[in-house]
Amino acid sequence: MVSLLRRSSLLLGAAAVGFTIAAALVAGRSGAFGPGPVDMQEVRKVFARPTAVPHPPDNPPSPEKIALGERLFSDPQLSVDGSTSCASCHDPRLSFTDGVPLGEGVSKRPLKRHTPTLWNLAWAPTLFWDGRVDSLEAQAKVPIEHPDEMGANLEDVAARLARDPAYREAFRVAFPSDPTVSAANILKALAVYERTLVSPPTRFDQWIVGDDGALTAQEKAGFSLFIGKARCASCHSGFAFTDHSFHDIGLPTDDLGRGPVLGVPEANHAFKTPGLRELAWTAPYMHDGSLATLEDVVRHYESGGIDRPSRSADMPAGLDLTDDERAALIAFLYSLSSDTPPKPSTEPWVAVARDEQPDSTAAVRGAAVISQRNKQFSPGHVVVRAGEPVTILNDDTRTHNVRIFDPRFDFNSGAQEPGESISLRLPLAGTYNAFCGIHPTMRLTIEVE
Repeated sequence: MVSLLRRSSLLLGAAAVGFTIAAALVAGRSGAFGPGPVDMQEVRKVFARPTAVPHPPDNPPSPEKIALGERLFSDPQLSVDGSTSCASCHDPRLSFTDGVPLGEGVSKRPLKRHTPTLWNLAWAPTLFWDGRVDSLEAQAKVPIEHPDEMGANLEDVAARLARDPAYREAFRVAFPSDPTVSAANILKALAVYERTLVSPPTRFDQWIVGDDGALTAQEKAGFSLFIGKARCASCHSGFAFTDHSFHDIGLPTDDLGRGPVLGVPEANHAFKTPGLRELAWTAPYMHDGSLATLEDVVRHYESGGIDRPSRSADMPAGLDLTDDERAALIAFLYSLSSDTPPKPSTEPWVAVARDEQPDSTAAVRGAAVISQRNKQFSPGHVVVRAGEPVTILNDDTRTHNVRIFDPRFDFNSGAQEPGESISLRLPLAGTYNAFCGIHPTMRLTIEVE
């Protein structure tokens, strides 16, 4: 599995704060509209739109690189037989999906999983339904070389494009310090373009910043249900309406999802929480495309799904909605979509470079116990002496995992159930980065002296 440590703690820190606030909101609201008023200032912080798109330092955007990536995205020459492009399955006219439960590529065989939309992936710490890669650069290679999707060899694709004078010039302009048509530059251009696929503002965004008339009374009631009785915000929070975590929501499937990737059976049948932006245009839903409508989705959560040991603790228990409540919740969900087929946001910050920065969290020296409550390591940055124990307690209601990818100390805790603690002794000086493989926005920096 590709190392997940490339992603910055700063990028994820703001999201983690949002998830924590959302969890607190949900925990304090047992009824649809009570008990007590919601602090809208806190709600606005949770769901506010960002002001910059994160980019890795080794692949900053430029207009030329974005244009090249968009051209490559739509070019069937990236497939083995010239029949299939990235846009064949991620069709911009269909909100970067394909509109069917299971798509097909060059092999003409149904793919194993539903084609997800590409909105707002710049903020995703892991990609694919099972989180097997940690960057858009790594992600782009997989469908190009998958025998059922595009079936090509990336080096062969680069050689083919290099014979085209127009492509040679486009790569020269996009990559002035490395003006070659190479496999690496193809992936970089595709990734830079995909980071510009930011969902556009909708009526919800107008309302969340203070335009009270932007949503109807029914939609506002649906939002109260969303963060309250229905507990949707336990997993669907933040600007993109996802916690980027992996959950078994009780769908009848033999697909084991995240479990085999992480090596943790307790994460079997768990799949990445999809974002809810533009969901009016991305049906059908779920990792297998098995639910055709939003009403089907809501009724699935009301049913609770299959009761098995791996089912997520964030699944609402005993959810019982009236017809009016269900209609209000669905009306709110539609407010997260554009009224006409959406195009990527043209907000001025979308194509502006902002490098990911090192973790700036204040370090705590010699922390006795690190908490995992509300899907967050606390403290998130500790300093210890070599050989000194670092104890991590799962004081949450969810199953967690502690993973460190490092040649000095490669560690996988497996499933860490509520109430369980683990102790690490890091023998060598240096900085170590830990994360939860089930909830990858959880990040912990350990400095060893």
